[in-house]
Amino acid sequence: MSAYNRVYGESATSSPLLLTELLRKQWGFQGHVVSDCDAVSDIWATHRIVPTPEEAVARAVKAGCDLNCGDQYYALGRALKKGLLTIQDIDRALHHILSARFRLGMFDPDSLVPYAKIPMSEVDSPAHAALALQSAEEAIVLLKNSGVLPLDRSRLKRLAVIGANADAVAMLLGNYNGTPSHPMTILQGIKEAAGPGIEVVTAAGCPLALKKGDSPAAYSAGFTAAFELARTADAIIYVGGINPELEGEEMRVDYEGFGGGDRTRIELPAVQTALLQALQTTGRPVVFVNCSGSAIAMPWEAANLPAILQAWYPGQAGGTAVARVLFGDCNPSGRLPVTFYRATTDLPAFADYSMANRTYRFFTGQPLFPFGHGLSYTQFHYGTAKPARGSFAASGVVTVSLELTNAGGRDGDEVVQVYSQRVGAENPQLPRQRLCAFQRVSLHAGQRSPVTLSFPAANLRHWDTRTKAYVVDAGDYELHVGASSADLRQTVTIRIEP
Repeated sequence: MSAYNRVYGESATSSPLLLTELLRKQWGFQGHVVSDCDAVSDIWATHRIVPTPEEAVARAVKAGCDLNCGDQYYALGRALKKGLLTIQDIDRALHHILSARFRLGMFDPDSLVPYAKIPMSEVDSPAHAALALQSAEEAIVLLKNSGVLPLDRSRLKRLAVIGANADAVAMLLGNYNGTPSHPMTILQGIKEAAGPGIEVVTAAGCPLALKKGDSPAAYSAGFTAAFELARTADAIIYVGGINPELEGEEMRVDYEGFGGGDRTRIELPAVQTALLQALQTTGRPVVFVNCSGSAIAMPWEAANLPAILQAWYPGQAGGTAVARVLFGDCNPSGRLPVTFYRATTDLPAFADYSMANRTYRFFTGQPLFPFGHGLSYTQFHYGTAKPARGSFAASGVVTVSLELTNAGGRDGDEVVQVYSQRVGAENPQLPRQRLCAFQRVSLHAGQRSPVTLSFPAANLRHWDTRTKAYVVDAGDYELHVGASSADLRQTVTIRIEP
C-alpha cells in the first residue's frame, strides 16, 4: 500500500523511486500495489503536484500504483485519450492485480482452493477467543508498581473504577476493526474478576479530552461524583488515556491536543491529570490504566501514582486481560515497542524528517519509560552472557547465550533483549543502540533455564550515503543483554570480520 505523504517532493503514491525502483527492482516484490484510500486524489487535490485527476491517475499508474482505493481511477479513460498513459501501462497494472487474484484461487472451483475449506465454525471459535485473551494479556505493560499490584481481594470491600475508558467498547477495538460478538470492557472484566465479595462502583469523572473552547468547570459535577465515590473505596482504578476517536487517520477531531486524527501534543490531556490529582488526595491507592495506541507523556502520573498499566487498545478480551493482571491472576509480561517521552518538547518538530533525537536508537534525553520496558510480579536474574565465538562473518549469524533464573515467588515470562553498539565509530548515521534480538522465556518460580539468542549479522547494517547501499562495518561491537534498552544486565564484545 502506498502512503499519503510526499517523499523527496513526490507523493508516495506516484513515486517511481518507491514503487518501482525500490519495491520491485531492488526488493523483488511480485504482488500488486494499492493506494491508501483517496491517496490518488491527494496527488492533485491536496499535494497539488498536478492540476487534474487525469494527470494524477496517469502519474500513479506509471509510477507503479496498480489499484486505487477510492474513486479516482474513473479518470483512466480520459487520461488514455489525452495520451497521458498507454494501454501498456494499464495492462501492466492489470497483470499485477489479476496475478494476485489467480494466486488466491478466485477463479478456481472451491474444491481447488484451500481457503474455501475453512468452515464458518472457525469464525468466533473458542480457540480464537482464547488467542484474543492471550494476545491481550501478553501485550499489557506494567509501567510502574510500588507494591500496590496485584490487588489483594481479601483486603478489598469496595473498589472504585473511574474513567471514560472504563466501560468503552470502542476503545477496546482500535481503528480498522471488526465487531466482536462478546466484547469485554475493562469495567465488566473487573466486576467479574473481583467476585461477589467486592462492591465495584463507577463514574466517568471527566471526558478524555476537552473540546476546543471548553472549560474544565463545565465538568465539575462529574469530577465531584467521581471523587465522592473514590473516597469511600479501598482502592481506585482509573481507566483513562485516549481512544481511536481522537487518534486515527484523516479524521475531524476538534479537541485540545488533537488535529485531524494526529496528535499535536503527546501529553495526557490536562483534564485527566487534574482528575487524577484530585483522586490522589483521597489517600486511597490509585492505579492508572492507560489506554492508547501511541506513547503518552505522563510525568506527574509517573512521579506520583503507585502503579501504572499500559493496556493499549486490547481487543475483544481486553477487559478480562486487564482485570486478570490487576488481581494477579496473570503476571504481566508486555514490553514497550516505542519510547514514552516526558514531554512534546523532548522531540524535534514533526516536520523534521531526520532521525536526530528520535526513537530509542538516537534519543539522547532521559525517557519517561524506555523502549523495551516492562515490569513483572516476579524477578529475573541474568547469568553471564557468552557469545558463541569472538568473531563472526558479516554474512553470518551472531549467537549469544546465558542462563536466566526466575528468582521470585511467581511464575512469569521474561523478554530477554539484545542491543548492539558499534565501538569507536564516529558516524552520526549509526544509532546509539539498536535491538538485534529478543526472546520471550516462560519460567516457573525458582526455575532457571539456558537462553540462546541469534540474529543475522546483517542486522548491524547501516545506509552508506557514499555507495548508496546498506553495509555492515567490520570492527568491534558491544552486545548488551537485558530487560530493556535502559536495563542492560550483561555486556559482551564481538568482532565482525570483513
